[in-house]
Amino acid sequence: MKNSLLFLIASFLIITGCEKSAVEPTPGPGELKLYLIDSPGEYDEVNIVVNRVEVHKSDTDTTTGWSVINNIKATYDLFKLRNGASSILGNAKLTPGHYTQLRLMIDSGSNVVVNGIKYNLVIPSGMESGLKLTHAFWIEADKLYELTLDFDAERSIKKLSNDYKLQPTIRVQANIVSGTISGKIMPSDANALIETTIGNDTIATLPDTTGFFKLMALPEGSYSVKITPNNTNYRDTTITNVVVVKQQDKNLGTITLPTN
Repeated sequence: MKNSLLFLIASFLIITGCEKSAVEPTPGPGELKLYLIDSPGEYDEVNIVVNRVEVHKSDTDTTTGWSVINNIKATYDLFKLRNGASSILGNAKLTPGHYTQLRLMIDSGSNVVVNGIKYNLVIPSGMESGLKLTHAFWIEADKLYELTLDFDAERSIKKLSNDYKLQPTIRVQANIVSGTISGKIMPSDANALIETTIGNDTIATLPDTTGFFKLMALPEGSYSVKITPNNTNYRDTTITNVVVVKQQDKNLGTITLPTN
């Protein structure tokens, strides 16, 4: 009888142990997704060739601690990545942990089009090891973390005597703590530049043919939005105290510029 009782207790412990493991699965990897957008420059096109994107985990060495996010070579026309448009630069599963750097391998074939003429971008020799961007973030098990890379074309391309040189200036912003500002500029022939600032960085865009604009990847806070028409028939306008809330769009509606 005693042996039978011990057998029943042992069987119960085995069964309940199995049930517990069934309802507590091992956490899976986290996921990182990278988006690419552009701030405008005075070019017809800016085409950047990227052949690999990587991130670095903080508790690994500088040589082997890189994880590949995307190794499919692609060309990104930055001119198209404005006013809410973006391109996925990479998407991959990652081991949970703390990451501190991103690295973009920019390839030859990158070019800029000015007044209809294409110029190959000179890639500095120092970029052979890749363009490194510092941005600390945590990857949590079974969760998605999204980052936006804002490529500033105006500051990233330098005119040489007979060519153009690429010196990338890229702002990295976590999507989870950022929002957007949008609106419509009228009349559409004002050809306005819309800009605001984050610290020392100027964030800018040009409206589309309908006058619509969107300033993207803005950290929470209060902003002043400056509208500068290229058409001298209209005057500059500044809208102050524009409050951005994370993961929300602040729509300013239709903004009609005053005439001179």
